[in-house]
Amino acid sequence: MTDMMKKLQGIGIVPVVVLESAEDAVPLAERLMAGGLPCAEVTFRTAAAEESIRRMAKAFPEMIIGAGTVLTTEQADRAIDAGATFIVSPGFNPKVTEHVLKKGVPMTPGVCTPTEIEAALQFDLDVLKFFPAEPAGGLKMIKALAAPYVGLHFMPTGGINAANVRDYLAYDRIVACGGSWMVSGKLVKEGRFDEIEKLVREAAGIVKEIRG
Repeated sequence: MTDMMKKLQGIGIVPVVVLESAEDAVPLAERLMAGGLPCAEVTFRTAAAEESIRRMAKAFPEMIIGAGTVLTTEQADRAIDAGATFIVSPGFNPKVTEHVLKKGVPMTPGVCTPTEIEAALQFDLDVLKFFPAEPAGGLKMIKALAAPYVGLHFMPTGGINAANVRDYLAYDRIVACGGSWMVSGKLVKEGRFDEIEKLVREAAGIVKEIRG
């Protein structure tokens, strides 16, 4: 496991952020830091993603900022140039995976079947995203997949929330869980950063409760 993944393992929950405006990037990052989750996966679903990563990285260089929903090598390059220190994709794309790894940046592609896992293992990856977690069978499916692949760890995302994250965090083959319940687009758009910080603190508290 890379040092980056070990750091994320210590944090336990990675806020998955969708930003429509880069103006919200720094205020959001400030609340993530204050609330005890000093990391973010900024998804490349919006035009503001690249600039949001750049602003976050400049304002909080100690924060772990990754790029999610990276579908092309061009997006990966833009994310890395902006300051992303890890890359996440919803599925396994060998071209994108190879490109990112050659740049020396941690890459976590998404999988949900044994065939996809074996394809990803050809790149010597030992941490893979499990997506979409809940629709694809949740923790029960992760445990079934983990059994034959000794040494492999997962970062599940999709349908994870405050009600079920404890079960995921308790399983030792899970590095961290991706979740957006504490950083919903609605809260960000409405500027409800105090509420976001409260939810972030609660999420950080769950990690401490389960993992110590």
